Amino acid sequence: MYATNPDTLPSRPEPKILIALLALNEARNVGRVIHNVKAHVPFADVLVVDDGSVDDTVTVAHAAGALVVQVPYNIGIGAAEQTAFKFAARHGYKVLIRNDGDGQHEPEDIPLLLNALEMQPADMIIGSRFIGEGDYGTPTTRRMGILIITGILRLLTQQPITDPTSGFRAFNHRAITCFAQIYPQDYPEPETIVMAHRLGLRVKEVPAHFHVRQHGRSQFFSIRTVAYYMVKVILAIFIDALRRDPLPETVTILPPEPPIQAPTQAQAQPTAQPPVKQSNMD
Repeated sequence: MYATNPDTLPSRPEPKILIALLALNEARNVGRVIHNVKAHVPFADVLVVDDGSVDDTVTVAHAAGALVVQVPYNIGIGAAEQTAFKFAARHGYKVLIRNDGDGQHEPEDIPLLLNALEMQPADMIIGSRFIGEGDYGTPTTRRMGILIITGILRLLTQQPITDPTSGFRAFNHRAITCFAQIYPQDYPEPETIVMAHRLGLRVKEVPAHFHVRQHGRSQFFSIRTVAYYMVKVILAIFIDALRRDPLPETVTILPPEPPIQAPTQAQAQPTAQPPVKQSNMD
């Protein structure tokens, strides 16, 4: 696994904020997404976790000025997401925004997630496409599947979550510390809600805008694919909920922390970023 040299990380005002973009063969999308994120959140660092792409995703991400963790082969969404948490924990970031490299999440909404993390008693904020102005046109079969998952999660956690499959999320330092140590590997979006409940993390939602991806194809393109996904997700959720084994001793659960204070406009100006180098990452 290779990553940007930690010595080249830019100096930022507190709290340090990291925008993590997960990408797999997103060379046609990731550059535009990075530029848009930087335009709307200039005081944050952008990290691309490349999950074994065989196209030019890494080259495009570097050229757009992002930090990059390059995985030599595809490890799956859960492990790729946990890589971002480990990077954030290792380098002292207090806030992590989880985004996608395909352009479906609106960068203009990132400040809304940051504001919610600051104002609400929450450790994890989910950007939901189903509250506020409504969704962006989710296919009927997938919408029905989401409703089923929502009902199961509400039954198990008593959390009124409307968009459990949304990957557009914000995490404070408490959540970063937990998820860097223990994280679901198969279906992290709905499973993290169960895990957060188990860890005592507070979860809230805010409205968010989603876009249809500009290039490439979603993995959920057929009824058969959605049905297969649904069965496996439901099984994973119930397994997570029914587990009675104690958490690993290495998992550190921090006490609730005070609200995040976002950088002021005067603090938001980043220092010059040295040229990016690559080095082995443990």
